Amino acid sequence: MDLYGTKYNEEPGGRPGLTFNSLKRSTQEQISAYLFLAPFLITLAVFFLYSTGRAFYFSFTDYNLFADPNWVGLENYLSLFRQSLFLRALQNTLLFSVIVTTVQTFLALVMATVLNQRIRGLAFFRAAYYIPSIASSVVITLIFMWMYQRRGLINYLWTEARRHAPIILLFIALVIVLQVAQVIWERRRGYPARWVDPALFLISFTVGAIGTLGAWVAGVVSVRPLPPVDFTWLATRVRLPGWAPSFLRVPVPLVAIMIQNIFTTIPTMMIMYLAALQGIPPSFYEAADIEGASVPQKFFRITIPSVRPVTFLVVALSLIGTLQMFDQVAIFGDAVPLESVITLSYYVYDRMFPGAQLPQVGLASAAAMFLAILTMLAVLVQRVFIKSEAE
Repeated sequence: MDLYGTKYNEEPGGRPGLTFNSLKRSTQEQISAYLFLAPFLITLAVFFLYSTGRAFYFSFTDYNLFADPNWVGLENYLSLFRQSLFLRALQNTLLFSVIVTTVQTFLALVMATVLNQRIRGLAFFRAAYYIPSIASSVVITLIFMWMYQRRGLINYLWTEARRHAPIILLFIALVIVLQVAQVIWERRRGYPARWVDPALFLISFTVGAIGTLGAWVAGVVSVRPLPPVDFTWLATRVRLPGWAPSFLRVPVPLVAIMIQNIFTTIPTMMIMYLAALQGIPPSFYEAADIEGASVPQKFFRITIPSVRPVTFLVVALSLIGTLQMFDQVAIFGDAVPLESVITLSYYVYDRMFPGAQLPQVGLASAAAMFLAILTMLAVLVQRVFIKSEAE
């Protein structure tokens, strides 16, 4: 009998064997475990395995929901690459995934590094930065649609920035000049002043603000009388940048969706990085300080290598999410040209529910299978560049 009360029989050779009662108890525990897992397993079997199997079968047929499916072989897959709308959806999806994943991964790590410092009110800032991730995506999208109007918030801020550009540039120039002058003066006096020394920066900021205010009152700089910015964010087919090859140009409406997606997804990635940063031994940074390492050197030589396993997870989740982006395109709807924002996920939906036309279930299933394979390949490829374990 062991510590848990299980009885054993001695077998030839001195090896203990389980009794019938212990085997029966083990079987009962397995049955109990499967009963607890049953709701999840049934859901997985019905909504994933069964649906995936049917979609795989329909991708080789011309099924339209109203007639019996006829086997057409690879015709649906070949037909996809003959459709300009599918090729545009593929281009938009790849551009969206690469740009959003790169930007939000880097910004999430930077934000996590900032929020990992010992500053007053840290809990408030952590909660405030995480709010966009828990807000409804529909509500966030509607807010951004209002901001992207021709007389919306973004164009208004852009207009005010252009009008106040002389004042803003003067203030920035004064702060930089004052900061550099103070650091040089302190170092000549033998003090180890840093270029971003907080105390010196506070003086530079204050004096710079006073100097800018005086220049504005004296009429040296003033607000320029410029017309409002009339940039079209949504109802346009313009692709940027104009100097790039056509396959690398991003539609302006898709850029608008990228900005919104980055804004709402960064907080989730930031929480993951924040947990990883708190596991880095402080002795690493203390040793770097002793060696005289700068802030960028500590960030690229210590922080980034130490959070490599989390970076692998963040990039994988981001690739999966961006390649399957659907809801924001659907909510933007008729406010934007379809070819400017269509993604592979929305293409599947558009072929499955084409309005007054017959559903093209076979074509939609083929596109869904292609998207699944593309997502799997993207995750496998990123493993080559990002190791799942720190070296």
